[in-house]
Amino acid sequence: MQELRALLLVGAGGCLGSVGRYLLGGWVHRLLPFAAFPAGTLAVNVLGCLLIGLLGGLMEHRQLLGSDLRLFLLIGVLGGFTTFSSFAYETLALGRDAEPGRALVNVGAQVVLGLVACWLGYALVRP
Repeated sequence: MQELRALLLVGAGGCLGSVGRYLLGGWVHRLLPFAAFPAGTLAVNVLGCLLIGLLGGLMEHRQLLGSDLRLFLLIGVLGGFTTFSSFAYETLALGRDAEPGRALVNVGAQVVLGLVACWLGYALVRP
């Protein structure tokens, strides 16, 4: 029953986060229609990183978020909004925990492997 509760919290939050990503990205795109840069995605990622930093800080330093709210907001809403925020927060945690080498490996692996996987997926369906 606890697992079902967690799944529902994450799913509901993910739905809200995905809708928020769509709305914010579209709004930025309409605001900057001739931008030769994915400004909507950048805005979503930066806002998501700010929010996960704020919520993570509240959770760690002020114990203001319980486990259900953490599941809903951090994993659900922000996970649906942007997984880049999770990547940024986890990398920050590695650096903060005096593991800068692992933080750099995480950055390199996420960026390089992500780009390689994207290229590979694209190449597999290209005629």
